[in-house]
This record gives sequence, structure tokens and C-alpha cells, in this order.
Amino acid sequence: MRDRTPEWVSPEILASFDAEGTDAHRVCSSVGGWAERFGRDFLVSWRDAAFRDAMRAGLGAWAKGAGLALDRIFERELPRRAEARSSPTLFQGDAAMPAEGVATERGMRFLIDFAGGYSVGLFPDQRGNRALVRQWRPAKTLNLFAYTCSFSVAAALGGGHATSVDLSRKSLERGRGNFSANGLDPGAHAFIAADALRLLPRMERRDERYDCVIVDPPTFSRGEGGRAFRVERDMADLALAALRLVGTRGRLLLATNCGTMDEADLRAAARYALKATRRGADMHAEPPPPDVPPEEAAKTLWILAKD
Repeated sequence: MRDRTPEWVSPEILASFDAEGTDAHRVCSSVGGWAERFGRDFLVSWRDAAFRDAMRAGLGAWAKGAGLALDRIFERELPRRAEARSSPTLFQGDAAMPAEGVATERGMRFLIDFAGGYSVGLFPDQRGNRALVRQWRPAKTLNLFAYTCSFSVAAALGGGHATSVDLSRKSLERGRGNFSANGLDPGAHAFIAADALRLLPRMERRDERYDCVIVDPPTFSRGEGGRAFRVERDMADLALAALRLVGTRGRLLLATNCGTMDEADLRAAARYALKATRRGADMHAEPPPPDVPPEEAAKTLWILAKD
């Protein structure tokens, strides 16, 4: 059983973030919740009041001791049911300041919005996978369930063309803002408001192919026509539909935050898709970042096609 005492990131980890140009990361983890830094703002996500109160009492002093600038502290409760989620609330700081901010990740700039809903616009635990996309420099990337398009930004900064797909037009508009924040022209890339599960077969019929495909769906959602998507049930079929769009020696990322799935489930979905398409591939699981406990990080798996 994990200790309930909050565990702060080490000075060595903070120094590595500073050296690489990253100020979007966790600063503290506990069974009761966690705290994240987004630029000069901090977000406390709590599941029990004891952790929330510990952060109220100690986060500001810790940040000062670590030499980190802190303007505001926001809080959000981690509810048991997704429908109970709400936007963070301001605990400390100037309420007159805009709810938006900017955070950096290895020099990439991402817009953060504490009033835009439960999620603020960036998931720091996917930092390593975004770095791989930028390093690989794919010519064409398809980012499904793109949210605010952080993977698309990484692909575009590598010099390629990115197609971002999400049901939410609001999220895609935030994604366009992320492109602009990085000196990228959103008009040179594609943003498609659509149900990915319905769009993928149409893309296959048009014989579209991509060098990199990102599949990071929500645990549960309702698509067009109210059709329910459950990642535990549907990931294998989604992996198959996505793999059919992966070009020669392309790459496909499967990712989930579902608490009842693990890397073995993703490997099973990958094997199902590879067998159905009669393709060979290597698999790569990027390690979780050093600021996130492994059991709390997103489960991810790359399928690296051999043909």
C-alpha cells in the first residue's frame, strides 16, 4: 500500500525540467491526489480533503523553497463519476487575472485554461510520447480524439502535416490556438470535427495513409447519434481501424487512462489488429515520466510497423 504522505519531486527532476524548457509537470503525488505546475500556476487535484488541506498549507512554501514562481493555486476534486467533474476553482491568487495561461514542454508552448472544463488543456504524462513524435518528424500525422491537439503541435514542429480529429469544435479551436502559440499556421493543417469511429472507415475507402497515427480515446463517450464508446470494449476494433490507415513502416500509438486497463490489454489489442491486417510490427512502451507514479500514468503502446 502506498504511503499517504505527499511525495514531492526531487530537486534533480526539477533541474532536468528547467534544463529542457519544461514547466508543465507534477510537483507532488499521494494516494489522496496530486499537484501540477503549469507555468506560474499550480493545480491541486484531490480525492480526499486531507491531501487538499496539506496542499493548501504547504504548496506555496514548497514552491518558494524550490525557487519556482507561483501566481495562483487552483483546485479540483477527483470525482468517482465522470459526470460529476467540474472546472477547477481558484484557492489562492488574483481572481481578476485571466483564467488562461501558458505552459511550456521542451520548448513547445501550450495554452492552459482553468475555466475551460475539468481538464485544463494538457496532459503532462504524455510528455515522452510527444517528444518521440517530434523526434521522428512524420510527414503526415493523424491525431484522433485530439482534444487540444498537443500531439499535432509536436508533429507540425517536426515539419510534417497534422490532421486533428475530435468531436468537440471547442477543443479543436483551442488546438488552433496552440498552433498559433508555437508560430505555426493553423490554416496549413487540418482540423476535423467528427466521430473518429465513423470517420476512419471513410478515410480507408479514400485510401488515406499516414506515417503516424495517435489513438488516445476517452474511457467513455457518446459519439454521433448517441452511440456509446467504451474503451475496454472497443479499443481492439479501434486499433484495427486505425492500423489500416498506417502507411509503410508507419507508427501507431495506443493510449488510455482507463483504470481497469493495463499495457497487456493494449498489447492484446495490437496483436488483434496486426493479425487481422496480416502485418508485422515491433512494439515499444515509452516509460512513464519521472514526476508521475507508474500506476497513475497513462498506459501507452507504440506499434512500429515493419512493412
